[in-house]
Amino acid sequence: MKNLLFTGASGFVGANIKPILSISYRYRTVGITEMDDYKVNLSVKVPDLKNRYNIVLHAAGKAHMVSTTEAEKKVFFDINLQGTKNLCYALEKAGTPESFIYISTVAVYGLESGESITEEYPLNGSNPYALSKILAEEYLKEWCISHNVKLGILRSSLMAGKNPPGNLGAMINGIKSGKYLRIGDGSARKSILMAEDIARLIPKLTEVGGIYNVCDNNHPSFKELEELISKQLDIKDPKSIPYGIAKSLAIVGDVFGNKFPINSNKLNKITKSLTFSNEKAKRELDWEPMDVLKNFIIN
Repeated sequence: MKNLLFTGASGFVGANIKPILSISYRYRTVGITEMDDYKVNLSVKVPDLKNRYNIVLHAAGKAHMVSTTEAEKKVFFDINLQGTKNLCYALEKAGTPESFIYISTVAVYGLESGESITEEYPLNGSNPYALSKILAEEYLKEWCISHNVKLGILRSSLMAGKNPPGNLGAMINGIKSGKYLRIGDGSARKSILMAEDIARLIPKLTEVGGIYNVCDNNHPSFKELEELISKQLDIKDPKSIPYGIAKSLAIVGDVFGNKFPINSNKLNKITKSLTFSNEKAKRELDWEPMDVLKNFIIN
């Protein structure tokens, strides 16, 4: 049984995959909670690792958040880029691993809409989140080559699983509170990945390495997700409002800022499809993703 070092294990990804990892690996965790084996803030400190690990799974990072000040923007680079560098410095001291798996994001492409985007698409992401992830990917490519480490990068779409954060969590909370409204027919599709699939991808990824978009095959529509969540909550499907009304409200939101429930940017994300191709991962990693609509349980 190989030794695995897992960063960010106390977060959403960790909560969903640790039970699966424990079957095949002896793992230790790095994070900022009392539950972590190495309690350390990677953004400001190099951890003192006591052992060499065969595999590193680096999931620690700062995800989507609207940043308005320079200090808020800097946090993305502190955590996602400097945190990655500090982890690598620690690995150099403890002994470099055979394989390094980095959980990146499809946000690196910088797209608001599109269909079946592949890994060959240019990395045009320009917000602090996307840029910090792009720079971390580039750093790891060079570091892994220089230290003869097999690098696997998973560019994940939105993730589903127990207690999801971000937009999916906001959708659940909105439907639960009765304040959520469907815009138009809810036909826009988004790529989503079951978080559990991260664990299922590790064995093959450690062997072959590479960069992969990861998501399910079906790219659920907003309406399909809304109906699934409503059914599990045992409440009626959300009411809908016409796109024209939503657009007018979004213009008002542009004036009032983030405190308003919708703006033009949010409206575009809700009403335009954005999907990614998982064909490379399926082909090279012998992987068949879990179907989100069949496997996503919110509680």
